[in-house]
Amino acid sequence: MKSDFLIALTQLAAERHLPREQVLGAIEVALASAFKKDNPASGQNISVTLNPNTGEVSVFALKTVVETVEDSDKEVTVADAQLIKKGAELGDEVAAAEPLPHNASRIAAQTAKQVVLQRLREAERDLLYQEFQQHEGDIVSGVIEQAEPGRTITLDLGRAQAVLPFEEQAPNERYRKGQRTKVYLISVRSTPKGPEILVSRSHKNMLKRLFEIEVPEVYNGVVEIKAIAREAGFRSKVAVSATQAGIDPVGSCIGIRGNRIQSIVNELQGEKIDIVSWDEEPKTFITNALSPSEPVHVELLEQEQTAIVVVPDRQLSLAIGKEGQNTRLAARLTGWRLDIKGMTEWEEIKESTQSKAGAAVVDDSDSAVVEATDAEEAVEEAIAIVEKAGAIAAEEAAAGEHAPAESPAAEAEVEAPVETADEASILEALIREEENQATGEETAEPVAAEGLSVEDLGAFTIDDVELSEDGDDDDEDEEEEGELPDFNDLPVLIPDAGKIRFAEDIVEEFRGGGRGGRRRKGGGARGGARGGGARGGGAAAGGGR
Repeated sequence: MKSDFLIALTQLAAERHLPREQVLGAIEVALASAFKKDNPASGQNISVTLNPNTGEVSVFALKTVVETVEDSDKEVTVADAQLIKKGAELGDEVAAAEPLPHNASRIAAQTAKQVVLQRLREAERDLLYQEFQQHEGDIVSGVIEQAEPGRTITLDLGRAQAVLPFEEQAPNERYRKGQRTKVYLISVRSTPKGPEILVSRSHKNMLKRLFEIEVPEVYNGVVEIKAIAREAGFRSKVAVSATQAGIDPVGSCIGIRGNRIQSIVNELQGEKIDIVSWDEEPKTFITNALSPSEPVHVELLEQEQTAIVVVPDRQLSLAIGKEGQNTRLAARLTGWRLDIKGMTEWEEIKESTQSKAGAAVVDDSDSAVVEATDAEEAVEEAIAIVEKAGAIAAEEAAAGEHAPAESPAAEAEVEAPVETADEASILEALIREEENQATGEETAEPVAAEGLSVEDLGAFTIDDVELSEDGDDDDEDEEEEGELPDFNDLPVLIPDAGKIRFAEDIVEEFRGGGRGGRRRKGGGARGGARGGGARGGGAAAGGGR
């Protein structure tokens, strides 16, 4: 039959969720403290042994074996120690039985009670710390005790309380008191007041644990989660791969009609989740990570850890996502910095790159051309300097013809430019002058050839080129009398809109409009139409006067 002490001990251990041996040890320590209070020799090291079945208490004083005893409360000789414990040697510790006090004092009883409660609390804290430390990194369920917007939330995990900081809360979630929710256990710390448990609802590993709960293939290791990128409350991307052939990792996570992924979405209060297939090839993995868009080309810049992704123009906004969310999550998932470009922009970049490459080649060839051009310009400058020197020498020689020669050498210098004159250019100038005279135009002043003065050019004039004095007089008389030259031989042209008119008609109309005004329109225009050409214009001018 069990004793009352054993029944009480078992009940206390059940209430505290502690092992019975640990509770019994706490009571023994409390009794030892109580005996020290009542024992006059309080310096002794008291040990208490409690029999749980009978409730019998045994008190012992622990003493050290020495050769010479200096403190009888803590030391004992070898001979006395061997009486207590056979085979005792120097340095050993033996337990000598002590008589029990008949009546315990109030102070001793109160001390024993406090020691028991303190020991039980310490044991309970240690037990809770060890228990939750084993669940660190797992999902635990709790009930919200205090929930205020923008502040820390307290959850009751049953035997302990957990803290959900504001930074670890999902932005779009709403919490209310008494709501049961699942949280991810981040860390457990031991404090004097008990274990401090920190939980989260926005950690990316929470998504991984939810997949392990809902998808058996993930829990068994058939489907492996390679990477997770999450923006809590809005959208997440999960890269999965199969460890066995013939397994569809994406289909396993979605489930039949999406029942598996839907359970996870409901737990996260509507957070969108994209499941993509993981691949060792970075280009393929980046293409999958940008789902639901479909890239057409991926170019990797390994030194900069950047990938240029080309998508169709109609899918450019889809690939970037709302406020760049899709590209941002894909970059976190793959570990590459992504640069999204449309097809049109990518083609323009390629064309500009090719043109720059061609320009670089042209620059190399142009440098050789420029060098050759510089050489030619240098030669031309040298020739120009020589020609200029020859011209100056020719002018000096022409000026020296009228001055008396000081010596035969000076005369030779003067005559040299005349002998070397360009006769072909002089002859060409004379022929042009003769042609101008034949057409009735005034002969222009002969232009001196390069290196030849006007006096030298006059030496080559022809008598036939000179104008007669009679012809000049006739022209002056005609101009004084105001008679017009004979234009009968010219073709008669009737002015018409859109056709070419003679300059004489325009001049005469201008003269008539300035003097005659309206009278010129009647007679002048009719005369211009009948007489034709310049003669009609003359009649119009006369009518105006």
